[in-house]
Amino acid sequence: MRTGILLVNLGSPDSPTPADVRVYLDEFLMDPCVIDLPFPLRYLLVKGIILNVRPKKSAAAYASIWWDSGSPLVSISKQVATKLADCIASPIALAMRYGNPSIESGIAALLDADESIERVVVVPLYPHYAMATTQTVVDHTNRVVQTRYPHLCVTYLPPFYDHPEYIGALADSINAYLCDHHDYLLFSYHGVPIRHLKKTDPTGSHCAKVADCCFVPNPKAHPVCYAHQVKRSTELVAQRLPLRWDQWSWSFQSRLGLDKWLTPATADEIERLARSGTRHLAVCCPAFVSDCLETLEEIGEEGKHIFLDNGGESFTLIPCLNTNEAWIQTLYALVTSHQQ
Repeated sequence: MRTGILLVNLGSPDSPTPADVRVYLDEFLMDPCVIDLPFPLRYLLVKGIILNVRPKKSAAAYASIWWDSGSPLVSISKQVATKLADCIASPIALAMRYGNPSIESGIAALLDADESIERVVVVPLYPHYAMATTQTVVDHTNRVVQTRYPHLCVTYLPPFYDHPEYIGALADSINAYLCDHHDYLLFSYHGVPIRHLKKTDPTGSHCAKVADCCFVPNPKAHPVCYAHQVKRSTELVAQRLPLRWDQWSWSFQSRLGLDKWLTPATADEIERLARSGTRHLAVCCPAFVSDCLETLEEIGEEGKHIFLDNGGESFTLIPCLNTNEAWIQTLYALVTSHQQ
């Protein structure tokens, strides 16, 4: 079957203006995989509250990290798609789950490039499975295909959180920014509500219900458990780095709402480290393969301020994999093996 490759990342507003940010947040937050409240409550929360107060503040945050070429996440993702296209004979297109280019336009671009395409391999650019990332890409792509392109066969690249080439590329990219003077490395992952872990647990009896559930083997729950997967990635990378066990840990950022989320919170952990004597902190964000608002602004700006304001002396934000050549080769290996 003639195959096309569709890379899918999270997305971004078209510009760092309150109007465009409002459109983006509306699409993003109204997704039931993101805010999984019943529609009337989600509508009231998003349309009645968040969209009336959040766009202006978020627009200022986006403006602080915006590039001349546009959104960092979209710009980097385009470069990744271009580099991967140099390695693979199959047509490649880029899409965003929210914003532009859309998943529908990405599939259309593949068919425009080669109308004989019968199969599309969708590559969610998320190393770890989560309802609000991987699952919403699958759900939305399936809806688009069933409605517009029912003749296509669609398959999805599974999470690659423990793939040896991914772990190697991530470890090497982090190690390149670690210096002898760094006291500590913090792995900061995007947070999710605990209820999301329970919802995606096919057993209904493991995640957040068994003591130390992330470390108790479960062949049904762990393939779709975000908490287990990020902790496993961290352990595997840490084993390859020149750090002692007491020089690294994980935390979770970007909490929204009042529900119970994964802990410890990154902002609290950065403050704790500074107050407890850490003077030179490095932070990496392995939940993201491309730098974006959550890395450049939330960690690179806000996190740095928290650390320095509480006694820290130097703060290093380690870039995401971005266009790292080892990451491109990892993507090549993942996609080609999935095609076979």
